[in-house]
Amino acid sequence: MKKTLILYTGGTLGMRRSQSGYVPDPDLEGALGRLLQDVIGQLPQYDFQALDPLLDSANMQPQDWYHIASLIRDNYSQYSGFLVLHGTDTMAYTASALSFALQGIEKPVLVTGSQIPLREMRSDAYNNLIAALLLSGSDEIKEICLYFNGKLLRGNRAVKVSSGSLNAFVSPNYPCLGEVGIQVNIDLKALLTPSGIPEFQIPADTDGGVVLLKLFPGISPNLIEKILESHPKGLVIETYGTGNAPTNNSAFTAQLEKASQLDTICVAVSQCLEHQVDLGKYAAGSALLDAGVIGGLDMTSEACFAKLNHLLAMGHPPSEIKSLMENPLCGECSNPDQ
Repeated sequence: MKKTLILYTGGTLGMRRSQSGYVPDPDLEGALGRLLQDVIGQLPQYDFQALDPLLDSANMQPQDWYHIASLIRDNYSQYSGFLVLHGTDTMAYTASALSFALQGIEKPVLVTGSQIPLREMRSDAYNNLIAALLLSGSDEIKEICLYFNGKLLRGNRAVKVSSGSLNAFVSPNYPCLGEVGIQVNIDLKALLTPSGIPEFQIPADTDGGVVLLKLFPGISPNLIEKILESHPKGLVIETYGTGNAPTNNSAFTAQLEKASQLDTICVAVSQCLEHQVDLGKYAAGSALLDAGVIGGLDMTSEACFAKLNHLLAMGHPPSEIKSLMENPLCGECSNPDQ
């Protein structure tokens, strides 16, 4: 018998109105039971667990990612699938982080939410929840996925692109894993194939000390200097295009060289949603290579941040981290050798 564990973390899906705006509603389980009573026989059985405290996803921290991962690990043998109800603002970060914490998982983990609360008219919550719960009973899905508005996406490939549309998430550099319309269509060739026994990686110290920096015209090297004063262990740099930066400014590259000397691992991703970083394509990118920056291939900023945080939190040495960042661990980037 299929049985899913639903983990309610907070977020718009389960919110209600208050004098200060939408807030998480602790009575979501009851509302959910009433809504599903007419179709419950067509869905996997489920248990419901609300996290305490419930969080707007804007308040999610790395420790919350790993708390969710630890609940899945601790209940892994008791359920055939897992459904995480989550706010949309940082959903792509959490889905990415879960993919690294639960590498090799052999059961479906679906992360979903909504743009409009379940209790409101015209809510997208019902359809997202029904479809994600249905997919959590799949025998084919064996990875962390993000489901939203009819699309099944690899969790560490998803990006939120709209705060005003029900079609809020896309997967810019990897095909959809499936679509749910009149029919449920799963692209079996796009799914991950587990390589063996699941490897749950839950670090004791969940904060890897990573900073995310977006380049902009006129950026001052002093900004990077100030960042380095906080002794970050990792720096994800959102560069232009294929990995370009204002490298004519020698003070800028000098700060990146300083970061490398301080063992701060710097990884370049692109501000463009599509395609990938190639630091050797232009001189403005090659200078980053010379300064010790490594390329993040076609990873999203969210996946790169979560991956670098995870590897640092797990205590991997810098040389090993640099190699692991340039190779896929769980489908988060394309294989550079292919």
